[in-house]
Amino acid sequence: MTARWQHGNANDDTQETRGWLLGHFINPTKDIRSTTDVEVKWANHPAGDKRAEWTTDDQRTTLLLMVQGEFRLDLTDGSVTLAKPGDYVLWGPGIDHSWEALADSVVITVRWPSLPT
Repeated sequence: MTARWQHGNANDDTQETRGWLLGHFINPTKDIRSTTDVEVKWANHPAGDKRAEWTTDDQRTTLLLMVQGEFRLDLTDGSVTLAKPGDYVLWGPGIDHSWEALADSVVITVRWPSLPT
């Protein structure tokens, strides 16, 4: 039986899942982090790291939250730079995006629901 609670470190516990802490893709036999309700990612991006390709036709809602650094998010409808802890961007289904770390950055991404793409 899976424990109904756990604790850990997001940086350590996400090494094998590309930064994802919660989501449908977490092995359900491992722990309580497997869910179809939400996905949570802890991401460390060195300066210059970028996603050159754009996501397309994503049907989830996404929140990107700045922990530290400087991070640009390019959206179908414009661009925004997050530079202060607590800065965030929220976008809905059908908005395409790409990004670039302008300085060493730590960001948290929350998406819902957790759907296979």
